[in-house]
Amino acid sequence: MFLELLGTIFAGLAVAGLVMLANRLTGGRLPRWLTPVAAGLGMIAVTIASEYGWYERTRAALPEGFEVVQTVENRAVFRPWTYLAPYVDRFAALDRASLRRNAALPDQRIADLYFFGRWAAVEKMPVLADCAGGRRASLGDGATFDAAGAVTDAAWIEVGAEDAVLVALCREGA
Repeated sequence: MFLELLGTIFAGLAVAGLVMLANRLTGGRLPRWLTPVAAGLGMIAVTIASEYGWYERTRAALPEGFEVVQTVENRAVFRPWTYLAPYVDRFAALDRASLRRNAALPDQRIADLYFFGRWAAVEKMPVLADCAGGRRASLGDGATFDAAGAVTDAAWIEVGAEDAVLVALCREGA
């Protein structure tokens, strides 16, 4: 965050410097208000580019075996351009390397799901999927296992077969 703030400030200074150079080359014919306005517009442009580029940069930096399963786009009144082109400010990624199965329960799978957010710490949540039942559960809330390895006391959520997390966990070859 601090580095992006510094980048934004330096972008504003660079644009102001270019306008001042252009003013000098034109013999001082540019209006005096143009330098601060151009600096402000440059800072806004860098901020917008940073917001729109965050998802792609973060996704490209994910370790091998991570699969993005869901994204959340953002629109805001104080950013009117987001109504024309919303940007991704949160997403969930499945760690394929953490995928585990139980031979006694072939329709159930467990894996780690990571939640990424702009200006937020990454959060990890183990998720249990019941592929045949079209449901999933978070294992972070006190779920326990019986002797056969079945999950007891899980807070199952009926999500249906089209749920992105369930589809990713239950895909053949996963």
